[in-house]
Amino acid sequence: MARITGKEDLLRVKEETSKKISPQTSDFNTKILVHMGTCGIAAGAKEVMEALQEELRQTEAKDIQVVASGCAGMCSSEPNVTIERKGEPGIMYQYVNRDKMHQIFKRHVILGEIQTEFALSKISE
Repeated sequence: MARITGKEDLLRVKEETSKKISPQTSDFNTKILVHMGTCGIAAGAKEVMEALQEELRQTEAKDIQVVASGCAGMCSSEPNVTIERKGEPGIMYQYVNRDKMHQIFKRHVILGEIQTEFALSKISE
């Protein structure tokens, strides 16, 4: 890896990394962030991640990226999960448990139907 010597190098690394991880520019059509800061883990985010992994094992879709993310600053509504689909604003879901994660995956990730009863916010860039 080349040595980073200035602001231009940092901006280049940022741009390259953003292209790799954003569903808008990556090979993935969907990115799922399970917010697993200490508040999320204490509220049950590990169980949510396990439920998500179960769903992934059962699907044929290969264009889904899963990320264990840090806290999103919404500690009072943990566990939180954000779904980002290519060409659509992200949706953050709150109070997610195993059953909700299964429903969110089947309905939002696979079918594109936002589960408004669990949604906390729409995320736009």
